[in-house]
Amino acid sequence: MKKRYWIAGAVGVAAGAAVTAKLLSRPDEVNWDEHGQQLPHKEHSRFADIEGVRVHYQEAGAPDAPPLVLIHGFCASTHVWRAVFLPLAESGFRVIAPDLLGYGFSDKPRDGAYTFEAQARMIDGLMEHLKIERATLVGSSYGGAVAATCALDYPSRVSKLVMIGAVINDDPVRQPIARLATAPLVGDLVTPFMLDSRRLSRWRQKKKILASGSPLLYDEERLDAHHRPLRAASAHRAVLRTLRNWQAGRIEQQAHDIKQPTLLIWGENDLEIPLRHGELLHEKMPDARLVVLRRCGHLPQEEYPQEFVKLVTEFCSDARQLEQRDSEFQMSVV
Repeated sequence: MKKRYWIAGAVGVAAGAAVTAKLLSRPDEVNWDEHGQQLPHKEHSRFADIEGVRVHYQEAGAPDAPPLVLIHGFCASTHVWRAVFLPLAESGFRVIAPDLLGYGFSDKPRDGAYTFEAQARMIDGLMEHLKIERATLVGSSYGGAVAATCALDYPSRVSKLVMIGAVINDDPVRQPIARLATAPLVGDLVTPFMLDSRRLSRWRQKKKILASGSPLLYDEERLDAHHRPLRAASAHRAVLRTLRNWQAGRIEQQAHDIKQPTLLIWGENDLEIPLRHGELLHEKMPDARLVVLRRCGHLPQEEYPQEFVKLVTEFCSDARQLEQRDSEFQMSVV
């Protein structure tokens, strides 16, 4: 009996030492000078002061072209737009892709709210800084909820919406991993390990994010790009506060109040935000069209970038031109 106690005590001490070492070895912040050169399209990176917070964004295209604001998802960054960023600019748009507060190379303030409303306010402030009166907002996953919040809170800023596998409620934070991360104290201890786990990241990408048969291969470059901005203590704090302040039910409840023309793009095999959420939005929103892509998971802009650019370009040019297609990519338009 005593031997078992000794073993349990030794294991507890070792685990405590590992947690302590992990927490103490983290850098405090993500260093642009150290890591920025590895960012795709780094020559298009800019920084702006928005309400005292330094926001990183990338910009391409003619200054007088119709503006598109690309809003990434949870635990992501501008990297998710790398395959479509320049093609959209070449299609005739002024493309702005910011890192949300707490993510990528934007600041991660200790007292940040990290709510959907706070992120929407930052988007509004960035548009004001860039002297953009109205824009089409393109939001992926968590970013889809931010874009919808902008449409609800700042309707005069939003000419059209594109929502890609968009968050519309609190289902994502009811998943086991999210529930563990949001638990008091436990979440603070385990979140750095989960965010740094390449094995967990690979599993999520293969089993939850990308569709089986998707042409997008999950390679080490994508893995590094995903992890690089998430290694700092400030990033871990931002992720935790985002999860603990997650209140997205408003999107589902107030979808009928979003009057802007909206393009909903969903992967047929999206396991992260299932297609039924897109169908619900399509039913509730007064001016929405739903495009479902075959053999596609949660990241259409990465899995089928060429088709994605065509869809967004047609929709932004004239929503009426978005026609039914019977291709290997596009399953239906409704």
